[in-house]
Amino acid sequence: MKYTAEVEHMCPLTKGAYHGPAPIPEEGKWVQAKKMEDISGFTHGVGWCAPQQGACKLSLNIKDGIIKEAMVETLGCSGMTHSAAMAAEILINKTIIEALNTDLVCDAINTAMRELFLQIVYGRSQSAFSEGGLDVGASLEDLGKGLTSMVGTIFATDKSGPRYLQTTEGYTEKIAVDKDGCIIGYKYINFGKMMDFIKAGDDPATAMDKARGSYGRCTKEQGMVKMIDPRKE
Repeated sequence: MKYTAEVEHMCPLTKGAYHGPAPIPEEGKWVQAKKMEDISGFTHGVGWCAPQQGACKLSLNIKDGIIKEAMVETLGCSGMTHSAAMAAEILINKTIIEALNTDLVCDAINTAMRELFLQIVYGRSQSAFSEGGLDVGASLEDLGKGLTSMVGTIFATDKSGPRYLQTTEGYTEKIAVDKDGCIIGYKYINFGKMMDFIKAGDDPATAMDKARGSYGRCTKEQGMVKMIDPRKE
């Protein structure tokens, strides 16, 4: 290491007490993180691309500085699903520094990685106070039994008002409307459940019927006046 002439001629002084970095919460412990392997935790967050055409929710489970689990959920951009497939392969078994400095194919996924890096190294993980952290595979629990992402799509104009197209429960089939034209409920088809029924041997019509459900006031006794198809009416 080279020093400038000015520094070479300076009188050396002794450094005072060294207390190390501030401890951060990690999986039920307080850790003074000094090395990559000091970082552990489960966390998730959202990233977006520069033109903001799509978004990515990234979930990471990090053990001893290494990414052991990654779930990549994307929304709003058709090409992003393919980027997610490649990013999932890229992320596994990389250190968080490697992942931060790797091209994860899509701007939104790269941004999500950056935001998660900040969370995890500052001790803001979801498992900060869970002893031992979360088992690898824990991110799938967020998806529920159908193993599908929770997506909501609602459309509205000043002339037509709102139309529910998809909610967490599933594809919106009908919207319940009261006498004042207000939405008071909806009927939906849970595609995850429907596919499970088909895989179990049900014919598509039976599976669709079994996967139907409703939310809110969807009967005449509850004040429903009519049902409308949000994609046609």
